[in-house]
Formats: sequence, structure tokens, C-alpha cells
Amino acid sequence: MGPLVVPALRPRLPRLKPFHRLQVILQHLKMSTSADSSAEVLLEKRGCAGVITLNRPKALNALNISMIRQIFPQLKSWEQDPETFLIVIKGTGDKAFCAGGDIRAITDAGRVGDRLAQDFFREEYILNNAIGTCRKPYVALIDGITMGGGVGLSVHGHFRVATERTVFAMPETAIGLFPDVGGGYFLPRLSGKIGYFLALTGFRLRGRDIQRAGIATHFIEAEKVAALEKDLTELKSPSKENVADLLDSYHMKCKLDQDKEFILSEHLDKINSLFSASSMEEIIQNLKRDGSPFALKQLEVIAKMSPTSLKMSLRQLREGASLDLQQVLTMEYRLSQACMRGHDFYEGVRAVLVDKDQSAKWKPATLEEVTDEFLDSCFKSLGSSELKLQ
Repeated sequence: MGPLVVPALRPRLPRLKPFHRLQVILQHLKMSTSADSSAEVLLEKRGCAGVITLNRPKALNALNISMIRQIFPQLKSWEQDPETFLIVIKGTGDKAFCAGGDIRAITDAGRVGDRLAQDFFREEYILNNAIGTCRKPYVALIDGITMGGGVGLSVHGHFRVATERTVFAMPETAIGLFPDVGGGYFLPRLSGKIGYFLALTGFRLRGRDIQRAGIATHFIEAEKVAALEKDLTELKSPSKENVADLLDSYHMKCKLDQDKEFILSEHLDKINSLFSASSMEEIIQNLKRDGSPFALKQLEVIAKMSPTSLKMSLRQLREGASLDLQQVLTMEYRLSQACMRGHDFYEGVRAVLVDKDQSAKWKPATLEEVTDEFLDSCFKSLGSSELKLQ
């Protein structure tokens, strides 16, 4: 944006000395930047990098469709630009990178049959795919809450840098949805059955544990994020390896929580055996049979989730394990539209986000009532309405 302002100013500044002219230009740029600070997403070229800043701190940088429509074309443009060598994405404020998609807007649209209930998911997944196929190094600075849609903006890129403030979760089964944005691709590819455990329970990982689980590629102190971003933008025509070397050097210097054990390490054997079953009913049986405090806690958590979402999510991950990202996103778009047609998504959002009574009345209310025939219909092709990836 900056260079566009400069020529426009030149005719008005014929008699100014170069230094004074520069001061006036800088002042003008400063003003235009501050005017933009109310924008929902900031897109700036800094040094060798294109920088995307999610800028809705009061909404925990939740992703809405207008943000998607600004990020996608800019990402594609930077990918083609020979002067842009990497892309950095971050969130404003110290609370969140991105807490998810703008779920309230989607439920409002879905209730009245508004196109947004199709457009949001379609355009979000197209953006997820663009990130996953981006040829330029893509660095997500996931400092703060990173859930749902925020995971989709980060996890498919080359590098994800977590800090001690990062909180990761895929909490969708609690609101009658499923771990989308390519969750069916990255979750089953995590070590053992960790991804299945995270998908079904919505378990939250924090700080260094996000890197230990294989979701983040690097871990640094939150106070170092600004310095890292500056160093990234100041690299000279960097290759992907140059970017990796810089991130590695920051990661290696960080000693924070280095000696702390991975929160799931003592439960990994149980997770791998208990969550390896091919049906939700078997997973429940496994947990009951095990009877350990850990297993009973997971039973308690799973009992609050939408039975439809649980069965849908387990099948999504089991199928996604052998599909590529494009095939997974196509499958997930089908599932998103099944959720828009159903009951549980609206009821889950009401119970968790609107009334906040945390007592959703799921329909069907039990796993046994969610039939294979119904699930088959959710995974069925949408024909001419299928997701078309660019």
C-alpha cells in the first residue's frame, strides 16, 4: 500500500528538500496506517514478506467472510510476486491468534437459509487449501488462542510458531459440528491416536505441548515474537531453508518449559489403545472397561458432546487418514452442509455461545440412534454444489 501514496504526493511537494519531503511522506503513511487500524484484517508488504494481521482483538480475531475475501486474493498475489519471499500471518492483541470462525453469523444465516451458510464454509476451505498449497514459505505466529478456523489458517502452512500463551483446541463436537478446516487431514496424521483424542474430546493443549504434539513446528517466548517477525521480514531473498534456519535458531534458544513433561505423555499408551476402535460405541466400551481416572474423565467429557458430531468426526478422521488435503476439504464441505441442514449445530451454538447454559438437547440423544444410513447421507456427494477447489 505504501508505494502507492508516494507518487500522489510528489506533485504537491516540488520545493521541499528530500529529507523534508521524506518526513511529510512518512507522516502521511503513518496517518493512513492508523486510519486502517480499524480494518478487520491488515495486509502489508514489509521487507521481503507479505504480512497478514487478523485485526478483531475484541472478537479474539474470529474469522468472518469479509476477512477471508481479503486474505485469499492477497495470498495468491503474493505467491506470484517475485519480490515477496515469504508470508507471515499473526493476530492483533495478546489474547488470540484466531479463536475460530464467526459461528454466530453462520448460525443466523443457516436458520433462515441464507447463502452465507454455504459461502462461508466454501470460501474458508478454498483459503485453507491455498495455504496448504502455497509455494512461498508460510509462517503462522500462533501466539494466543488458536482454535477451529484459526487452526485452518495456520496448520496447513509450512511453519507454525507457538508461545507460552498459545491454547490449541478443536472444540467442534461440543457445538454439534466436526473438526473441519482440514482437521480430517492433519489430525489423523499426528502421532498415534492423539488426533482422534483431540477431535472427539476437544482437549486443550497449551504452550510447548502444542509443538510436542506435532501441531506447532516451533516454540518461542511470547516476548520474542516481535523480534522474530522483524528478523523474518529483514531476511534477504530467503529460501524456505533460510526461513527454517531462523525459526530453528529462535526455537533452540528458548528454554521455557523445556523440562516440563508433555501433559499427555503418561496417557499416550491409553490414548493409542482406547481411541483406536473403529466405532464410537467401541471407544466408549474401551473407556468404561479401562476404568482409570483418565478414562472416566474422557467418558464424562464425551457424554456432553453431540452424538451425531462424535460419529461424524470419527468417520471423518478415519477416512481422511488416506485422503489428500483437497479430498478432505471436499468431504468436509459435504459434512458442513449436513450440519447446516440438521439440528445439533444450532442447538450447540445456543447452549455454548448464546445462552451459555452448557446443557444442549441433542437430537438424536444417543450414539445408538445415529444410524450408518444417516451418516452415509452426510458424506454423500453434493453433485453440482460440490466444493470446487481452485
